[in-house]
Amino acid sequence: MDLGALTPARRRLLAAAVVLVAVLVLGMPRLLHRGAAGVAVPPLRTPRPARAVEAKLVVDVAGAVRRPGLYRLEPGTRIADAVAVAGGATARADIELVNLAAPLADGEQVVVPRRGAAAASGGPASPTSPLDLNTASLEQLDALPGIGPTTAQKILDYRQAHGAFHSLEDLDAVPGIGPSRLAQLKGLVIP
Repeated sequence: MDLGALTPARRRLLAAAVVLVAVLVLGMPRLLHRGAAGVAVPPLRTPRPARAVEAKLVVDVAGAVRRPGLYRLEPGTRIADAVAVAGGATARADIELVNLAAPLADGEQVVVPRRGAAAASGGPASPTSPLDLNTASLEQLDALPGIGPTTAQKILDYRQAHGAFHSLEDLDAVPGIGPSRLAQLKGLVIP
């Protein structure tokens, strides 16, 4: 294309289009990866509802997903929705260890483990060999679906402060574990 053959008005239009494309190409990754590691995320503010409106859930999606970070989701959404909002699972994800049908709770962390990561840390419990809550290490607890390192540490702290777990329902007293998490862990852990 001969730029000399263009009128000045068309040259300006072409230059503006080139600048617009450059801005989109350079700025789009930043917009798409908001909340990923290394990018500052502004602190979340909880608005005070003026009337009875259900507030959005804030969940932390981590592990083997394309865009880990904090996400605001509608009440009633499931773990599958959180993984989808985070760009979906990566090729290295062991998605079979995650109960995608489990409902989300506000403040929850969803961790999608990488293939082989659970086996290296003692492996997650399976229905044929459930994990003993009273002897499990931090790494073994962390490998459980929906239990991140923070919640795993809370389980250990609770166990140390209150003694052995006598039933799965005892986990309900650990901060961050509620009925949906208990249902997700049923069959995977024993007291």
